[in-house]
Amino acid sequence: MGVVLLAAGGSSRLGHPKQLVVHEGKTLIRRAAEAGLSLGGPVVVVLGAHREAIASELSGLPVRLVVHPDWALGPGGSLTAGLAALLSAPEALTPAVDAVLVMLCDQLRVGAAHLKALVATWRDTGAPVVASEYDGTRGVPALFARSVFDELASLSPEQGARGVIAHQPSRVVTVPLPGGDEDVDTPSDLARLKSPD
Repeated sequence: MGVVLLAAGGSSRLGHPKQLVVHEGKTLIRRAAEAGLSLGGPVVVVLGAHREAIASELSGLPVRLVVHPDWALGPGGSLTAGLAALLSAPEALTPAVDAVLVMLCDQLRVGAAHLKALVATWRDTGAPVVASEYDGTRGVPALFARSVFDELASLSPEQGARGVIAHQPSRVVTVPLPGGDEDVDTPSDLARLKSPD
């Protein structure tokens, strides 16, 4: 099982790279990458905007960096680029990639424990899709079994993983993620992050 961490966005609403925002002593991108690595499989990080600065934040971590030049067209392209990179790695590095866990870097409540719960739920249920459930919706981080890879690979650039999750609700098992909607998209989000009270 591998991880695709989407970190290509331009953070236009925030005004500076959200990936480099520091939370609990670490940048969001490094925090997310370390959580992904805790699962023990290969981790692909998809970069786009601000790629040099973000890549430097991942120095020393055993992740594979993939630059997606068309990142501005939407998250679907970044996801398909990450999946392709994961599946094209040498077999020695990706033994039996039978599932992919897709994650973002700015969901503040996502840590290693939640990612491991997604994997455990998938192993227990065999469900094609295991999604996080929060704020009345199903979304990422989400795990997709190999049977769903073709759907992920055929996403249009403007689509995200949520479209695949919603496609056949009956095949989806969920894991609660309290506060899963807490992310860093705007200056007010950042202000709340710095002053949680």
